[in-house]
Amino acid sequence: QVQLVESGGGSVQRGGSLRLSCAASGRIRSVYLMGWYRQAPGKERELVATISQSGNINYADSVKGRFTISRDNAKNTVYLQMNSLTPDDTAVYYCTMYVSATPTPIRSYWGQGTQVTVSS
Repeated sequence: QVQLVESGGGSVQRGGSLRLSCAASGRIRSVYLMGWYRQAPGKERELVATISQSGNINYADSVKGRFTISRDNAKNTVYLQMNSLTPDDTAVYYCTMYVSATPTPIRSYWGQGTQVTVSS
């Protein structure tokens, strides 16, 4: 069984920064696409950023220039550095990974979510 554990959420003021981490554990053979999504109250879950195994990156327009996604393949960990935060960034942030594990073939997994609150 593969588990994703997130950390790094919290409360900051407008203009502040936070760094989220998400580490995968279990009988992992390979981790492919990694990403972050978020869900604000009353809204649908939306893509924030993704990073492929080869390092190709995709950002939502709303976070371009402010957020940076990165990964450490040796640690099966994905990061999200969030700068210049605004109240519109307030949401529960979820990490996701496509993982092949023993004996499970490739499938997606989700973290438990971490709350990010930005006050004005």
